[in-house]
Amino acid sequence: MNAPTFDTTAPGVNSTGAHVFAAALRRHGVEVIFGQSIPSALFLAAPEFGIRQIGYRTENAGAAMADAYARVSHKVPVVTAQNGPAATLLVPGLAEALKASIPIVAIVQDVHRKMTDRNAFQELDHLELFKGVAKWTKRVSEADRIDDYVDMAFVAAVSGRPGPAVLIAPIDLFDEAVGTSKHARQANLGHFPLDRPAADPAAISEAADLLAAAKAPLIIAGGGVHVSGAAEELAALQEAASLPVATTSMGKGAVSEAHPLSVGPVGYFMGTRGRTKFLRPMVEDADVVLLVGNRTNQNGTDSWDLYPRRARYIQIDIDPQEIGRNYEAEVRIVADAKLALKALADALSARDLSRRHGARADIEARIAAGRRAHADEVARVVDMDMTPVRPERLMRDLNAVLRADDIVVADASYSSVWVANFLDAQVAGQRFVTPRGLAGLGWGLPFALGSKVAQPGARVIGVVGDGGFAHVWSELETARRMGLAVTLIVLNNQILGYQKHAEKVIWGDHSDVCDFTAVDHAAIARACGAEGIRIEDPHAFLPALKSALSSEKTTVIDVVTDERAFPPVTLFEGNKRLDY
Repeated sequence: MNAPTFDTTAPGVNSTGAHVFAAALRRHGVEVIFGQSIPSALFLAAPEFGIRQIGYRTENAGAAMADAYARVSHKVPVVTAQNGPAATLLVPGLAEALKASIPIVAIVQDVHRKMTDRNAFQELDHLELFKGVAKWTKRVSEADRIDDYVDMAFVAAVSGRPGPAVLIAPIDLFDEAVGTSKHARQANLGHFPLDRPAADPAAISEAADLLAAAKAPLIIAGGGVHVSGAAEELAALQEAASLPVATTSMGKGAVSEAHPLSVGPVGYFMGTRGRTKFLRPMVEDADVVLLVGNRTNQNGTDSWDLYPRRARYIQIDIDPQEIGRNYEAEVRIVADAKLALKALADALSARDLSRRHGARADIEARIAAGRRAHADEVARVVDMDMTPVRPERLMRDLNAVLRADDIVVADASYSSVWVANFLDAQVAGQRFVTPRGLAGLGWGLPFALGSKVAQPGARVIGVVGDGGFAHVWSELETARRMGLAVTLIVLNNQILGYQKHAEKVIWGDHSDVCDFTAVDHAAIARACGAEGIRIEDPHAFLPALKSALSSEKTTVIDVVTDERAFPPVTLFEGNKRLDY
């Protein structure tokens, strides 16, 4: 059966601004819009162009859905909102996308052009509102400029370092009658990376010389590898040049963690039970460090104490302002990561790599020993059969059934750290979607839904805490209504975990709002028409998980977990205040 075709070249003679908008979006490959009915005229016209609406319940969740959709599909998503309070709810999601370098086009309906600056209903200065959370914010005021501004928005979102672009459109513009364009457009700008700037050959040559001659080189890959789609090139460089590779949390999956030269995720979570605790010296003792798509942020560098200050740094990034931000880069490579890594591999193939290959066996043995030490430590210090349930047990069971084509998402805070440390990236390019741009709570469920929209055939598993899940319970109804079957694991410890534990470590006490009253999240799921399973016995989790993964309905597995269980955050290491 042939797929339907849509004329996206120009609106009809009697069409409206809404049709022009829809045609332009379809031309850029848009098939779904994350919205809540507004702009109504746009959503009424959109089906004529094969575009369907994914109706969120709250705008902040809709922005997060769009973010995850982009990360998984590499298509530019569109999210919409009404002027005023609805628009303000886009801000958190766009801020996360900005910091994580994820392109989103947001279309915000504004008041009627004749009512501008008259205190119309819910009128707000949206240009000022989005100034700090978007790369580009413009207002289109003429129907014959819609195509221009839509194209500009997509280019802004995907060019250079990707990020959000906000297009503000007055409500009456969507209803304005327009004629046929004399200059029909053909360009599709709705994928990323759109343009791939190549690296300076001289910089690549210098980087190759440094890596070939290094005594203890190390690559630390960040989320930019995924944004660029450069996992294959990174894996090839790792193997061909015998280079060990570590990742940040957002970079997890950039290389296979089964590869003998893969160190694993590094950062502020390398304390007891940390996956890379015993490999920390490999980072601290490196003499040449190659940073790829890595912001060198506070958590990823353990408050800038992890990466060696005496090392010589090579940094690959699409954003020149990130290069050398926290660690002075001897070699600056401003380029697309995919092209730069390919060029670097080619350059290294022409070098004498005897030092690299000669050291490989020792590096692999060191990494293998670190992995064994981690497994031994976890077995020694964690009671996998205890109740309330330990999160390590849940991650162990999830890891046992995880497939390379599964998508795992996590909320911020502890959930992201459990995923980073206790699940295995089986292949290069495997997707673990975590909100580490700003790390705000509440992203887990909408991330799962956005990922499912991007890959309907994939199994999508979300790991969230009860604190973050409370932000977005309402989107369970979205999952049911839109037919988006995901599996959500709620770590229900009845506290705001990171906050409570950090307060105890830093101040010796905690504020009373860190403790929650008991909530049955499985009952909430069932009330929304999803499956809900309550787990209090650790042995019951794996059968419930297998059932959920084979179900065609969204399933919430609400697990009562130990409130004293915290991830291997180095700040907490050995602190007696947590022995409560």
